[in-house]
Amino acid sequence: MIDLKSLSILDMLPDNLKRDPNIAAAAKALDSSLQGLSEQIMKLPRFQRLDQLNDDEADELAWQFHVDFYDPDLPIEQKRELVKNAFLFHRRKGTPAAVEELIEILFGTGQVEEWFEYGGEPGYFRVRTTDQSATNERAQEFIRAVDSVRRLSAHLESVILEETIQANDLYFGGTLHIGEFITIG
Repeated sequence: MIDLKSLSILDMLPDNLKRDPNIAAAAKALDSSLQGLSEQIMKLPRFQRLDQLNDDEADELAWQFHVDFYDPDLPIEQKRELVKNAFLFHRRKGTPAAVEELIEILFGTGQVEEWFEYGGEPGYFRVRTTDQSATNERAQEFIRAVDSVRRLSAHLESVILEETIQANDLYFGGTLHIGEFITIG
């Protein structure tokens, strides 16, 4: 196997041409150009290095892959995740799983509940999340993200923000009394 990074034209020449000083000098002169090209060639397989994309590359791939919810102002880690999952989103678009995956990438956690799971109106769903940033500051961003992957016939009814608190020294008790009344008459 030939390693493009260390490839030298001089190494590929037959022995009789290697001994010619003019040809050897020309081969060495072309090696620097070849090294520059090989560095650019290594940048081509972006799928192999999605975890190392820079901002410009992520923006370009998001445009090429038609990532529905994409904001150039997002942190680079979220951009990379959106680009990595672009084909998966298109394949699962319109499913609760697609909504959940997008919410997890952008907001950390989230769970979709269909209308029949909580007794709502047909065609509606709600999202449960523990991400505190899913409130007023990012509400429009959150709704736009959900709208980009939901079914057109499904409507977001509500976003439930759950909060877990640490309760130290919390005590809980209960009693049960079983008895019978007898009336003699």
